[in-house]
Amino acid sequence: MWRYLVGLVAGVLLVAGGLLWWRSTAIAHAVLPDAPQASADTPSGDADAPLDPPAASAKTREEKRFSRYDHDKNGLVSRDEFLAQRRRAFAKLDTNGDGRLSFDEYAIKTETKFAGADRDKSATLNPTEFATTRVIRKIRAAPRCAPAERRESDEG
Repeated sequence: MWRYLVGLVAGVLLVAGGLLWWRSTAIAHAVLPDAPQASADTPSGDADAPLDPPAASAKTREEKRFSRYDHDKNGLVSRDEFLAQRRRAFAKLDTNGDGRLSFDEYAIKTETKFAGADRDKSATLNPTEFATTRVIRKIRAAPRCAPAERRESDEG
């Protein structure tokens, strides 16, 4: 009698194992997307040839930055070329052109902000006026997600 019971349990286990194996291969095949169909307007004209990924730019970030600094394009960055951007920024702040920055020239942006916020011209800021001087930071856009119906179809 026990032989029949062991045989029955072994048969049930074999059938259950076969079903699990069959379901796992069916799921694996269902998850894989279909091969993309080649269109008539492929770059090479050959419908069976795989499409090439877009080529990356040959220049790296550092090469591009070097190129921006090298104004005369001789392959070398001189001291004057390296400091040119700083000189332009300094010249913009040096409003009287004397080659020196006074505190007022250096702090003109902040002084202008204070003067604009001081509505009653009392040379002091009350809490309401001070609130207008806050720094307004740009908010980064939230990353875009796939639409809900697309996510559901990907899962199922």
